Amino acid sequence: MKTKEIMASLQAKYPTEKEYLQAVQEVLESIEEVYNKHPEFEKAKIVERLVEPDRIFTFRVTWVDDSGEVRTNIGYRVQFNSAIGPYKGGLRFHKAVTPSMLKFLGFEQTFKNALTTLPMGGGKGGSDFDPVGKSDAEIMRFCQAFMLELWRCIGPDQDIPAGDVGVGGREIGFMNGMYQKLAQEYHTGVLTGKGVTWGGSILRPEATGFGALYFTQHLLHRVGKDIKGMKVAISGFGNVAWGASKKAMQLGAQVIAVSGPDGVCHIPEGLTPEMNDYMLVMRASNRNLVEDLAVKFPEKVRFTKGKKAWSIPCDIALPCAFQNELALEDAQELKRNGCWCCCEVSNMGCQPDAIHFFQNNGFLFAPGKAVNAGGVATSGLEMTQNAQHISWSAQEVDEKLHWIMENIHEQCVKFGAQPDGRIDYVKGANIAGFMKVAQAMLEQGII
Repeated sequence: MKTKEIMASLQAKYPTEKEYLQAVQEVLESIEEVYNKHPEFEKAKIVERLVEPDRIFTFRVTWVDDSGEVRTNIGYRVQFNSAIGPYKGGLRFHKAVTPSMLKFLGFEQTFKNALTTLPMGGGKGGSDFDPVGKSDAEIMRFCQAFMLELWRCIGPDQDIPAGDVGVGGREIGFMNGMYQKLAQEYHTGVLTGKGVTWGGSILRPEATGFGALYFTQHLLHRVGKDIKGMKVAISGFGNVAWGASKKAMQLGAQVIAVSGPDGVCHIPEGLTPEMNDYMLVMRASNRNLVEDLAVKFPEKVRFTKGKKAWSIPCDIALPCAFQNELALEDAQELKRNGCWCCCEVSNMGCQPDAIHFFQNNGFLFAPGKAVNAGGVATSGLEMTQNAQHISWSAQEVDEKLHWIMENIHEQCVKFGAQPDGRIDYVKGANIAGFMKVAQAMLEQGII
C-alpha cells in the first residue's frame, strides 16, 4: 500500500471533503507498515475498498415550524462497512452536517466498533437541521419527517442508528415512535439510546462519558498515576460531557472548567453533582449557551466570553464537543498551563497539528475511536438486551462496559507499543480496529 497514491486519488475525487480526507489520512499513516506485511490484503485491495462507503442515502426532509412556515433540510445515512456486523452509528443534527462529516464519522465508526469486540459495522447519519432555538413541537415534527424517509433503510439486523450531537433521548423517542407507526411492527432494536421504560439500556446516556473515564483511568494506571485529585477541563455540555464529568467526579477528580460555543465557565472549587445535572437542562433548552451555568450558580461559577476550556490550568483535558475543536494553539496553551494528558472524547476532537504536538511533548494522548467507544459499546449491549427481550441491571451493564474499555486499552497497548517503551495510542487503536475489519473482508471475498 502506498498511502500517498491512495490519498492523491481520494483528494482528486473528493477535493472538498476535508474531514473525511483527514480521517482516512490518519488511519492509513498508522496502518501502512503492518498492512505491507500482508500481501493478501494488497491483492484483495482491502484499503481501496475500505475507504469508500458501501452506500449513501440522501433525502429531502420537509417539515412545518411553529409559525406555519414550511422548512426544508437535507437528511443522510452513510452505511460505511458491514464486514463484522450490521451498520451501527449515530445520527447528528447540526447546521454544519455535510456528507464529508458523515463519511469521516462512518469511517471512524467502523474501526471504533471493531475495537469493542461486538459484532457491529460502521455507519453514520444525520441532517443539517439546527435544533438551537427550536421548540419541542418543532423538533418532534422534524424527527417524524426525517424518519419518514429513513425508515426503509434501517432495521434491527440491517442498520441500527443511535444518538449523536443534537440527538438525545427526546429525539430518539420521536423517531422511534414514527418508525413503529410506519413499520406497523414493534421493533425494540431498530434504534438505540431509547428510554429505559421502552427498551433502552440502563446507563446508556452516561456510557460514552463513563467509558471515556474508564479508559483514561487505565491510561493513567499504566504510568503509575491515578485520576483522583486531578484537575479536569471539559468542552461541551451535552450527554457526553455530562457523563464524563459525572464519572470524573465519582473517581475523585475535580472538574474545574466547562466550555461551550459562547465561552468557558471556570469552577475553582470544582463542579458539583447539582451543577452537573443542570448541564442536561442546558442541553435540553436548545439555547447552546454554557453561560447559563454561571447564571444558575453565580457564587461558584465564573463565565468568560470567547474563551475555551483549555484556557483554564488543568492536569487533564477532555474534548467532548465536536471534531477538530482543539487546535495547535490550544494544545500549546494547555502545555503552558501545566496540562500533561489529553483524551479525545469527541470524534476526532483534536486537529492533526495538536495531536503531533501532544505526542512530541510528552503528553499522554489517546484518540476518540478508543476513548469514546463506550457509547457504541453500550448501544451494542442495548441491542443484545432487545434481542433477548430482557433488561440488565446497572451493575451488569457497568461491569460489561468496564471490561470492554479495559480490553480496548489492552488492544491499543498491544498494537501501539514503540521501541522506546512508549505507547502510541493513535497507531494502536487504528491497527487493532483495521486488522479485525480487514480480515473479515478478506474472508468474505470480493464484494
